[in-house]
Formats: sequence, C-alpha cells, structure tokens
Amino acid sequence: MTHCIIQDLQKRYTAKRYDPVKKVSQADLAVFLEALRLSASSINSQPWKFIVIESDAAKQRMHDSFANKFQFNQKHIKACSHVILFAHKITYARADYDLVLEKNIEDNRITRDEKEAAFGSYAFAEINKDAQGQHKVWTKSQTYIALGNALHTLARLNIDSTPMEGVDSTLLSEIFANELAGYQCDVALAIGYHHPTEDYNAQSPKSRKALTEVVQII
Repeated sequence: MTHCIIQDLQKRYTAKRYDPVKKVSQADLAVFLEALRLSASSINSQPWKFIVIESDAAKQRMHDSFANKFQFNQKHIKACSHVILFAHKITYARADYDLVLEKNIEDNRITRDEKEAAFGSYAFAEINKDAQGQHKVWTKSQTYIALGNALHTLARLNIDSTPMEGVDSTLLSEIFANELAGYQCDVALAIGYHHPTEDYNAQSPKSRKALTEVVQII
C-alpha cells in the first residue's frame, strides 16, 4: 500500500540508540508540540501536561530518576534530543473542566448560555473517580491517545522516538516535584535521531500480525 499514512507507519520504529550530536530543530519541535496540544481526549478534558526536557540540567534530573529501576532506558536520556513526560492529572475536578468550557466559549464552540448544559459531560469524569476520589486511571488513559498521536507526528517529521513505560513514577514525582505538582507521569517519550551504527533496530524489518488476525469486519 502506497498511501502516505501507511508509509509513515511502516517506517516508524522504536529507536534503541540515539546520536547525541543530532538535535531536533526548534521548527520541528514546534510542530510536534502543537500536534500534542491538538490531541483528542475523553469529553475534551485535556487532563494532561507535557513536560519537555531539553536542557542538560533537566536531562541530568531525568537521568537520576532511573536510580532504582528501568536502567535499560537510562541510556536514552542524555543521548536523545528531548524527553517528553506525559503527565496526567491525579484528580480532575469540576474546576478543571470549567477551564475547558471557558476556552470553548472563547473559541466560539459554545455560548456562555450553553455552558451549564455542557457541564453535563463532566458526569463521565465523576463515574471514573476511584474510592480515593482520584481520576488517575481515567486521565492516564488519555495520555496514551496523545502518545499515539505523537508517534505518527514524529514519523511524518522523520524524527525517531522511544516510548518508555519503563519510568519510575514515584521518583519522577520527587525529582520533578514542582513540574508534576498535582500530576503523575507513567510514560515518557525520548525523541531525536538514531545512531547510524549502534541502533540495531533501525534496519530491522517491520513485523506485525496479519490484518485478518487483528481486524474483524461484521
């Protein structure tokens, strides 16, 4: 199949080694971050924060977060161009959704007279509240929608990436306490350009189950 979307997804793979010399341009980074902002979410809740780790000092802090576990991902932190923490709100309050609806009014999506009725959608957040009054299972799911969007966007930009569920959310919450206040990070994304000789995955053929095994049309 020759469609450009399929070509993007065929060439995308998880980078295993990065070239520390090559950096993502600010122009491409701006496109990528705007794509993240435009990601879909349940009830348009946008219960996330994308923390972009770019400076050497921030990378050192991220590097230190692997002190206790998941050291196999530590090598990416200083070699890649940027790391993005996909952080989700631990508690998604009515006030958080109020901000969304106010932006809806500003963008002429709804009128102020329609705002109270639009709050009806917040009931979906309420039914996804756990016994501790937190919404983090639901809000975490939204970050994976953004992650999927990110991977395709990066493929289109010819930027390599490594999704990392192997991050220590507890230690991240300590090291990035100011940035993650009220949020939790369970997945991060390294981006940059693969090492020309050391990334063993770069030349590996794509392998997925057959379409008939994963798609059922009824």
